[in-house]
Amino acid sequence: MKRRNFMIAVIIAFTSSIFGQNTFTLSSNNLGGEATINEEFNGFGCTGKNQSPQLSWKNAPKGTKSFAITMYDPDAPTGSGWWHWVVFDIPKNSTELQSGAGNTALNLMPKGIIQSITDYGTQGYGGPCPPQGHGLHQYIITIYALKTDKLGLNADTNPAVVGYYLWNNTIAKASIVAYYQRKKV
Repeated sequence: MKRRNFMIAVIIAFTSSIFGQNTFTLSSNNLGGEATINEEFNGFGCTGKNQSPQLSWKNAPKGTKSFAITMYDPDAPTGSGWWHWVVFDIPKNSTELQSGAGNTALNLMPKGIIQSITDYGTQGYGGPCPPQGHGLHQYIITIYALKTDKLGLNADTNPAVVGYYLWNNTIAKASIVAYYQRKKV
């Protein structure tokens, strides 16, 4: 009986280690597979609420010293996509950003977190606003686990430079994708 219980314990431990990996994961309580008027930008002809989604993450890899978050639209008709949100220097003990935290006027981000400029030319969150008739766009929200506690950049740093620093300091990353198509008026 003891040998049988021991074998069952070994099988469970082996199965958990193979199939139950605790992977770095990003999720949202209020953003599903499709963005809504809540997330849509307010400007450029769009009339949304421009509210950043709630985001939470778990299972950061060993060695993580900080996090960064980006929101990117590769379908924008620019030749280089469109950066909607660039956030970095998020402390390693953080596991969530509340809905609306991308609005810099509300001061919902913990102190020290930097929201740099987007392709809208402003700091903070700038929601989806694809051109009318352009079809569905995908919005990739990515969290980066970084090997440095600070990127050494400021809120005026453009997304390409932030991306370069992220590329050089990323241990792991996780993403969620939402789609959005601008309604015809």
